[in-house]
Amino acid sequence: MYLEFYGLREQPFGVTPDPRFLYLSPTHREALASMYYGIDAERGFIALIAKPGMGKTNLLFQLLQQFRSRARTAFVFQTQCTSREFMRFLLLELGCEVSAEMDLVSMHELFNRCLLQEAHAGRRFIVVVDEAQNLEPSVLETIRLLSDFETPQAKLLQIILSGQPQLADKLSRPSLRQLRQRVSLLSTLKPFAADEVGKYIEHRLRAAGRQANALFTAPAVKVIAEMSEGTPRNINNICFNALSLGCALRQSTIDVDILRQVAADFDLGAMLSDPGTTGFDSLPAAASEVQSLLARTNPPAKPRHDQLLNSEDALAYIQEFIRRFKKDQHFAN
Repeated sequence: MYLEFYGLREQPFGVTPDPRFLYLSPTHREALASMYYGIDAERGFIALIAKPGMGKTNLLFQLLQQFRSRARTAFVFQTQCTSREFMRFLLLELGCEVSAEMDLVSMHELFNRCLLQEAHAGRRFIVVVDEAQNLEPSVLETIRLLSDFETPQAKLLQIILSGQPQLADKLSRPSLRQLRQRVSLLSTLKPFAADEVGKYIEHRLRAAGRQANALFTAPAVKVIAEMSEGTPRNINNICFNALSLGCALRQSTIDVDILRQVAADFDLGAMLSDPGTTGFDSLPAAASEVQSLLARTNPPAKPRHDQLLNSEDALAYIQEFIRRFKKDQHFAN
């Protein structure tokens, strides 16, 4: 492990969501504030939709932490299930005893009793459903019906649906119009801007105990921003591998050379069972991609479109050209 070598107490780029390592970029801060306001104002349904790896789960843990002293919370992440299974997961998360024979109606009654108990105690009730894009429409309808539990004065339940963009696709379906109408707040998370990537890396290193000078050089951070496309999970994977390799090479700082080797290790194209696989549906599509890339540069001799189409083993040549071109662009500076 590289922890001692780089002066770290713990793993700074782990794969488990840990609120201590949460970095609030402007878009993350805005989403957190929006969800907090939605719960505080008893808006009922809230949705958080973002691409994979953007830190949705970590942000949700931070949100629930802020309500820990004044709310009963449940975090459900088993979403490939039936309506009955979902209710069972929810009740088990709340510590309720659920027999194997209990039907859906009985589960609803038990859940309603839990809600009323919390309301009488003056506590909020928050249910977070993570990976909600996996839910079948029938299960989403079951969740919608949960919001019907209310008193004349207040909503008894606040529900947060968190998921990938496919969740937006489902909520847009005409059959789920009633659920979509109940979503009063919709938040999203955007990839980090280039300058935010360096701040994110430094934040996690400090949280892990790093006290010394900068561990990643400025050019290396720039390369990480390009390779990761600003996605936190990608940044974590790249930095973990870079630190592991840097420690093995006994390098005190991570530079572009280390990142170049990490990029090569991440190249799945070299591991394909069929090296001739290009990822394009047709040869013209592949050739057009090459022409597009060539337009960005001024090489000594540009192969013509028809030459590429008629070349022997053209697809394999094109795939290798594109791979090398894009890798070179990452390290051009």
